[in-house]
Amino acid sequence: MKFSTPGFTTPFGFIALLVLWAFPLGAAAETPQGAASPTAADEAAERLPEIVVSASRTPLEARAAGSAVTVITAEELERKQARVLSDVLREVPGVAVSRLGTVGAQTQVRVRGAEGNHTLVLIDGVEVNDPSGGSEFDFGDLLAADVERVEVLRGPQSALYGSDAIGGVINVVTRKGRGPGAASLRLEGGSFGSGEVSAGIRGAGERYHFALGGTGYRTSGVSIGSPAGGKPEKDGYRSHGWRARLGAGLLEDLDVELLGRYVRSKVETDPGGLVGGFRIPVDGDNETRATRWSGRARLTYSLFDGAWEHRLGAGTSRKKRDTFSAGSRTYQAEGVKSRFDYQTSVFFDTEALAEAAHSFTLLAEREKDSQSYVFSPTLSGQHDVTGYGYTGEYRVGVWERLFLSGSVRFDDNDRFRDAATFRATAAYLFEGSGTRLHGSYGTGVKNPTLFELFGFASGFTPNPRLTPEKSNGWDAGIEQSLLDRRLTVDVTYFDNRIRDHIGGYFDASTGTSTSVNLDGVSEIRGVETTLKARVAPALTLTGQYTWTDARDPMGMKLTRRARHLASAHLAWEVLDGRAELGLGVRYNGQQQDTRFGEDYSTSRVTLDDFVLVNLTASYETAPGVELFGRVENLLDQDYQEVFGFRSTGIGGFLGVRWTLEPLTVPSG
Repeated sequence: MKFSTPGFTTPFGFIALLVLWAFPLGAAAETPQGAASPTAADEAAERLPEIVVSASRTPLEARAAGSAVTVITAEELERKQARVLSDVLREVPGVAVSRLGTVGAQTQVRVRGAEGNHTLVLIDGVEVNDPSGGSEFDFGDLLAADVERVEVLRGPQSALYGSDAIGGVINVVTRKGRGPGAASLRLEGGSFGSGEVSAGIRGAGERYHFALGGTGYRTSGVSIGSPAGGKPEKDGYRSHGWRARLGAGLLEDLDVELLGRYVRSKVETDPGGLVGGFRIPVDGDNETRATRWSGRARLTYSLFDGAWEHRLGAGTSRKKRDTFSAGSRTYQAEGVKSRFDYQTSVFFDTEALAEAAHSFTLLAEREKDSQSYVFSPTLSGQHDVTGYGYTGEYRVGVWERLFLSGSVRFDDNDRFRDAATFRATAAYLFEGSGTRLHGSYGTGVKNPTLFELFGFASGFTPNPRLTPEKSNGWDAGIEQSLLDRRLTVDVTYFDNRIRDHIGGYFDASTGTSTSVNLDGVSEIRGVETTLKARVAPALTLTGQYTWTDARDPMGMKLTRRARHLASAHLAWEVLDGRAELGLGVRYNGQQQDTRFGEDYSTSRVTLDDFVLVNLTASYETAPGVELFGRVENLLDQDYQEVFGFRSTGIGGFLGVRWTLEPLTVPSG
């Protein structure tokens, strides 16, 4: 399969040329000598490491969050040269990633041992879990370009977000225009026939902000399947996408924001075949073409100097997939998720009563999931489900040391049992000691997927009598800062119990399968440890280790959940900060997976542990111009994250990043 190289003959190259034409180097405003760069404060505000937006229905300081949450900033993504967002998620405590081969292939993310569709994924406030893909979000085509921050909120969060949040929530926020305008262009190429071009412009005036960009990525990849007696053929991937984030102040206290994202991709895969008595991918000419679109409109109205806030929003996400074998379409599916929501929040202080700061939030929303599929001109279907959710949350901070929150939610479902969930969190700061205690308890719910309820596949029988999965989980941890905050360590214990777990049932007598609610309780517990250290003024070390014990109601280990996960990253600034060297190490312990026999019977197989080492380097050759490079899988490890699927070996990549800021932006 031939791939077109993303260059100046593609739409992304056109964006780059447009940026160069519209904002020539001479257009940059000069900064007076001795004055700070006009963008320095803006970049600091953009990183916002002290504020989290997903751990509550309204933003709060990270120190006040009782739930475990990890924030990944744009600066960290660039430092590690992450091109696919799932790669950096591997370094988040409690997160396990499984990819079916090379970049672009289907990628599952599990949080705290829960299933892939137990994690709710938000992109700019839009829920993007795919109703036609088992209510799971495929991280395979989620690139890191233009991501401002990622928040990984762990533990049951259904009281805030409803279904799909048993394991946690991953919230992705794209860049927002701030301060003087900026234009950027990044070009990269390397091993496996890989190349990327990313370009964008952004900025803001007194009453508006904007951010526009596009990214093209391609790789020839490697063979993900067994050669099975022939010459291995490469399985490649390519994608291109656009994104926009626009906002304006219509009135002094009335703001509107529009966000949109479009991605089109093609990934080559291999069909299943028999090798050694087991069904695994065998080299062949299969591919999946996908189109993903999401958008959201949000209106915010504030009264009494921000003490009473109203938010009205509408969002939708849509994913269409077409699979092909030897050039012929074999399957087509489309999933659509739409949501309308209204939220009102009141903020007030009681200085005379414990110097307390209070917030109270009410939310009402309507959500509709739908899927359609086509196997043949005579075999197709379409199904949908609609639900209404109502949430109330109260937060209080006392004496700037004790922070408490409580939330409750009721979900009114039209096709299965209604659900009520709740959540409580607490955090306490010991003044002067650098110690912070934090903990949470919550319940979660996961509605059956449309495929499990009504879907069709060869040998599969739908089960419309399924009931939602339910969970209750808690965590407790201690965070300690030492050496004048140059060293911070956090240790958290978590425990999650899942009831009515939906699993597959295979009837050997008929050769058919279905989905059923399993009896008993799936028990998941573990320990998450994180470390951040400023070893020297120019040397920073971060690391995490997670121990997880995840078992199904029969006491068997849940598949694709390694008991031991660990990572570390060392960043060293040299040449007065103009250059940086990075060393990243990731460890994935042994884990079990499922393998299918010739008659589709199942058995367990143990996948070996592995270590991946990455090296990165960057050098600022001139103001706004940076050269960078990296080596991935330095030890050339041959490993599998999913049984039967190969991964890439050692690879090298080089690129250049050009940034022009500030640009002259009208004052509005």
